Amino acid sequence: MKYFARLREQVGRGEDEIAYEPGMSTEQVWQRATAGQAMPPAMLVAVNMDYVRGPVALKDGDEVAFFPPVTGG
Repeated sequence: MKYFARLREQVGRGEDEIAYEPGMSTEQVWQRATAGQAMPPAMLVAVNMDYVRGPVALKDGDEVAFFPPVTGG
């Protein structure tokens, strides 16, 4: 699992390894990495470099990346 931009600064690291369990979703990966915190609703998530929406079921070996929402003006 990888963190980008502001998230990297907030968690203090660029990536984590989470042990895969059958049926695991992107949201469950986030909760394990953040000690049970709910995933922010505007979080951008990519699985194997493809953006996904909502909780997505994972396969063993998938790479999950989390990006903070894009803001600006």
